Amino acid sequence: MAYNEALAARVRTVLSDEFGVVEKKMFGGMAFMLRGNMCVGIVKDDLLVRVGKENHAATLALPHARVMDFTGRSMQGFIYVEPAGVATESDLAAWVGRGVAFAASLPQK
Repeated sequence: MAYNEALAARVRTVLSDEFGVVEKKMFGGMAFMLRGNMCVGIVKDDLLVRVGKENHAATLALPHARVMDFTGRSMQGFIYVEPAGVATESDLAAWVGRGVAFAASLPQK
């Protein structure tokens, strides 16, 4: 399954100031790991954001967010953001920031 390379390049730019970010192929796309924990990824044309179970419902209420159902079941703590939700650089930075904040709250792997 291919992922949106242009979106990946934009995510790399947003994450360029974060120390310890590693890319890893995951979920049939690309994942960006912070200190060993996934913060964001790209699946097809969607941004995948790890927000944690405690932030899941509130984040789903935001525009352009939807349930991550990669396996056919909802995965709590992970959401997809459709392309319209990351159309601007500031929107993308805000979504990536949510993922980075959650990943940074986890112990390093």
